[in-house]
Formats: sequence, structure tokens, C-alpha cells
Amino acid sequence: MDRTQGRTARRSAPRGTYPVGDERRARILDTAVDHFAQWGFHASSLARIAKDVGITQGGLLHHFRSKEDLLVSVLRHSDEQDSERFFSPDPRSAAEAFESLIELARYNSQRPGRTRMFNMLAAEAGEHGHPAHEYFIHRYRTIIDKNTETLRLAVERGELKPGIDYAGISAESIAVMDGLQLQWALAPDTFDMTGRLRTYLDRLMRQISADGSGLPGRT
Repeated sequence: MDRTQGRTARRSAPRGTYPVGDERRARILDTAVDHFAQWGFHASSLARIAKDVGITQGGLLHHFRSKEDLLVSVLRHSDEQDSERFFSPDPRSAAEAFESLIELARYNSQRPGRTRMFNMLAAEAGEHGHPAHEYFIHRYRTIIDKNTETLRLAVERGELKPGIDYAGISAESIAVMDGLQLQWALAPDTFDMTGRLRTYLDRLMRQISADGSGLPGRT
């Protein structure tokens, strides 16, 4: 093989850096979840996150430009997973939308690190200068608007009573879910977050359904 052929072979051979880079990026995100859950955004340190990943802070900054960029990436990654798993396709009924919230609560109980992180950051993000402030505003607006539209269509189909406050019910149901999640995070071994959310949404469904029925499987 001449020199030209050797250079061509080296250029065309797979470098193997992309899988390694993807795996390292995933480890950074997972480690950041643990740190943000334990210390919040302000008290978390890129240096400590990098150390726990087993890389230098410069190596971490190769993947994420700043701590703010890392935070937004963590939140977006989590949202993408949740949206694909629980909110796609659109629910066919109000009951199905409520069941999706219950399944999300069950899933959250199986990933305590991420759930504690969400609680911590949502509380911190009340500050207007917090890097996740706009993210949480947009997140709640999107979820509430989506559920409001689901309830509106359910009224049109005759599934729910006419004249209900779509937006109010949607906002309240999400608030109850997050409140139960906070109580669960304080005492996960003794607090049945999923069961309590199902009981609440079943009671709500009986109040707003046209025929007074609750969620499927409840008597």
C-alpha cells in the first residue's frame, strides 16, 4: 500500500468517537440529574459533576457550554422522553388523558432522582433570573393547554358535562399531581402517590362526566 492509499484508508476508517461521545454525554446528563436533585441549580458545581463522571471540567464543557446549558439539556431530555412515552398520540378521551397522568406518576415513582430534581428546580425557578424560569412557564402552559383542549373535545363528544371550566380543571389536576409528587418525595416508602392521584382523578371524572361514571376499572 502506498502513502496515498494509507491516508485514504485512515480517513475512511470509522473513528469510533461518536458512540463514546454519546455515552459520555448520557453519563453527564444522568450525573447532573443527581446533583441538581440534591443541591439545586445554584449550589451544584460543574467541577463536582465532572469529577463524578470521571472527566475534567474542560471535558464536560466540550459537551455543554455552561451550567445553564447543561440544566436546559437535562430538562429537555427528560421532557422528550416523557412526551414520547405518555403524551403521544393525543388522548382519545378525557379518561385516557387522566390515565396518562396516572401512568406518568407511576413512572416518576420509579425514578426518584429525576423526580426530586424536578421538585427542586421547579421551586427554584420561581426566581425570574433562574435559567429554568421560562422553561417551567412554557412547560406548564403547554401541558395545561393540551389537557384543556382534550376536555373541550370531550364535552363536544358528550363524554363530559357541558359548561365545565376546561382550563381550570386542567390546571387544578396538574397542580394536584405535582403536590402529591412533592408529598411522595418527602416519604416515598409510606405515601402512595399513584393511588392517591387515581382516587382524585376518579372522583373528578365522576363530577364532570355526562353519565357520572369514573375512570375505567373503578367502581
